[in-house]
Amino acid sequence: MTVLPTLNAMLRREAEALGFDAVGFTTPTALSADTGDYLDRFLEEGRHGDMDWLAAHAVRRRHPSALWPEARSIVMLGTSYAPGRDPLLVLETKDRAAISVYAQGRDYHDILKRNLKALARTLQVASGGAEVKVFVDTAPLMEKPLAQTAGLGWQGKHTNLVSRTHGSWLFLGAILTTAEINPDPPEADHCGSCSRCLDVCPTAAFPAPYQLDARRCLAYLTIEHKGPIPVEFRVPMGNRVFGCDDCLAVCPWNKFAETAREIRFAAQAETSEPTLADLLALDDPAFRLRFAGTPIKRTGRDRVVRNTLIAAGNSGDPSLADAVVKLLGDNSPLVRGMAVWALSRLLEAPAVRALAGRYAAAELDEAVRAEWAAACNRPTASTEPS
Repeated sequence: MTVLPTLNAMLRREAEALGFDAVGFTTPTALSADTGDYLDRFLEEGRHGDMDWLAAHAVRRRHPSALWPEARSIVMLGTSYAPGRDPLLVLETKDRAAISVYAQGRDYHDILKRNLKALARTLQVASGGAEVKVFVDTAPLMEKPLAQTAGLGWQGKHTNLVSRTHGSWLFLGAILTTAEINPDPPEADHCGSCSRCLDVCPTAAFPAPYQLDARRCLAYLTIEHKGPIPVEFRVPMGNRVFGCDDCLAVCPWNKFAETAREIRFAAQAETSEPTLADLLALDDPAFRLRFAGTPIKRTGRDRVVRNTLIAAGNSGDPSLADAVVKLLGDNSPLVRGMAVWALSRLLEAPAVRALAGRYAAAELDEAVRAEWAAACNRPTASTEPS
């Protein structure tokens, strides 16, 4: 198969026209052995938490050639979702929910996949019929290390990709192809002595630079974790209801990032700092309607309300108590348990014990019963340190 020498330049031009902000080329064999070793240690130590899918296809994730042996080249694409304002400001507004920047717009999977398919068709034609496959966070590919080998950026000390042009705000997609494409040089690490991302983490989720323990990460806990939020992380969550942008937002390289040009990634009315009261009132149909077409819908109503209840408990706003009490009879034990915890923070001890008399005896879920027992033995809301 003959590949035109201008294929790289042509694909860059076409990628930009389709809305991609970064493009680079690498090979399925470009990942170093250290990258695979890190993945193995991460899984062996259980740092992936509930994300069993990471372990299920670890071999293919470590070796892209195992995913598709015929592939000869990988086109790595990035699209900026940089916000127009500091995403950490909402953390100061306790009656509002902090939602991660990436989830405030339309679902990036749908938008990127459409553009990736268009670029893949161009690649097929230009290369004389090469086979192509497109991926957006849906296959066992290590997108961030591959993006670094393709020159899009480097994995910072917080393990996320950092771009000198777009900062921490890039959605990644990949095209695997049988075409031979000249690879780009990898990007070097430009973190230097900076440790802002490590220092800002509210739950100390980084055991060391370039290492993450997802079990302590609020992004993982609020989105992927299926059970109750462990007690030690509830107060540090603050009003983070979906994801956590702290380590991304403080990166100094963000000063070069311009607001995303893809308007579909901009915050919508439904996702831009919603009130805790509004989210507490959502039943499943209302949740699906409100968050249709966004990444939030995938996590589901129960987990989002679970997180909102923790935010309510951290708000110091007793006016939310009535809305929380209504959730003591929710169908989900996940919601009931966090409602108990929230009320133990919002109400005085006698009021909590009175509610326990009405609800705890009839509770069948062991975890919720444990929440009631803990709540009845907590200090009063007015004396407990925050």
